[in-house]
Amino acid sequence: MIYNVCDFGAKGNGVDKDTEAFKKAIEVCEKNGGGTVYVPAGIYHVGALHLKSNMTLYIESGAVLKFSQDEEDYPLVYTRWEGEEMQVYSPLIYAEDAENVAVVGFGTIDGQGEKWWRLHRNKELKYPRPRSICFYRCNNVTIEGIKIINSPSWTVNPIECQNVTVHNIKIQNPYDSPNTDGINPESCKGVRISNCYIDVGDDCVTLKSGTEDCKERIPCENITITNCIMAHGHGGVVIGSEMSGGVRNVVISNCIFEGTDRGIRIKTRRGRGGVVEDIRVSNIVMKNVMCPFAFYMYYHCGKGGKEKRVWDKSPYPVDESTPIVRRIYISDVVVREARAAAGFLYGLTEMPIEDVVFSNVTVEMAQNPEPELPAMMSYLDPMAKRGFVINTVKNIRFMNVTVLEQEGAAFELNNCENVEFYRCRSKDTNDYEKILSLNNVSSLVTD
Repeated sequence: MIYNVCDFGAKGNGVDKDTEAFKKAIEVCEKNGGGTVYVPAGIYHVGALHLKSNMTLYIESGAVLKFSQDEEDYPLVYTRWEGEEMQVYSPLIYAEDAENVAVVGFGTIDGQGEKWWRLHRNKELKYPRPRSICFYRCNNVTIEGIKIINSPSWTVNPIECQNVTVHNIKIQNPYDSPNTDGINPESCKGVRISNCYIDVGDDCVTLKSGTEDCKERIPCENITITNCIMAHGHGGVVIGSEMSGGVRNVVISNCIFEGTDRGIRIKTRRGRGGVVEDIRVSNIVMKNVMCPFAFYMYYHCGKGGKEKRVWDKSPYPVDESTPIVRRIYISDVVVREARAAAGFLYGLTEMPIEDVVFSNVTVEMAQNPEPELPAMMSYLDPMAKRGFVINTVKNIRFMNVTVLEQEGAAFELNNCENVEFYRCRSKDTNDYEKILSLNNVSSLVTD
């Protein structure tokens, strides 16, 4: 069955609020066992919409959902936010404990986030801002075709969901809008993200699984990200820093990153616990990025990030609060105009990053870049035009890796074990005495 919101009183004139008409259409659709809530062309001024099981919200071409900037239009819901359960303003489009839910079509969702960004910057909000689309503990979720702009905070955030498809959507948030991440699957299982264009003010795609303060530690696993274009933002594809439930079995392929601060980023710290493992990245092109690969375990942002245990390089006891990062395979990547470093990897003294492979990778540094920080960690000096900066990594292999236009060594390794180089080059030489800088490195193999 199809339920046209105009048949329930929606005017679509961009002036009158149509929230009640949408709610009536959703209510009748649910009462009759499900169907499609249809939004024809027009401009609809609405507040939060809560979908139910077996329901598709179809936003037609020419239809714009222009979401209200009035706080009272967003009732509080209890859900997860930045890794903790708490009360937050309802997302613009929300579903909880539902199955077979979808938001599709070729229309536009306009979150009108300017007011929310201002209130956030001024610390005037009592609760966290709305997200654009959030499904919480749902099964069989589809988001397809739509355009989402000006999100108040994170744009698409499925939490504890199974079987999620995000396909052919376009996300555009201003580059300076705070925390307007693109697509953030959190503690989800079975997620497919494909053919999307994402241009945002924070990370483009981020995989999360909660912090140490979560009631339950649920992994984010079995994720594919393919055929996407990422622009601006702090990172192309990011894992963490909320990864206490673990993130595993991730495939990232056939993507273009342009102007993102980092390309592939993994961030965590002591206290988080959790395991990041079995990550495969292939067929990626990056241009004008600060650092194409940034994997580090001293992330200092957020609550508790400035505590001594976060930044201290002394070894700490290994227990369930110790994060683990391992089995990462990077292949067939071309990077142009990298600014800070070709790559930055920094493991914990007591828990090195383990089992990393770079294969068929070329990184060319930018001309005359300003020094920048490749990682958000304390007591790190800004850098420019460095090669691969590797610290506290065990079992790392570089195969057919080329670094161009860097200043100094192409590969700087400190406190590393079991390091292998095969057919690696810098500029016009493959002389390892010229391209390597080694400090406390054991078990080195060069071809």
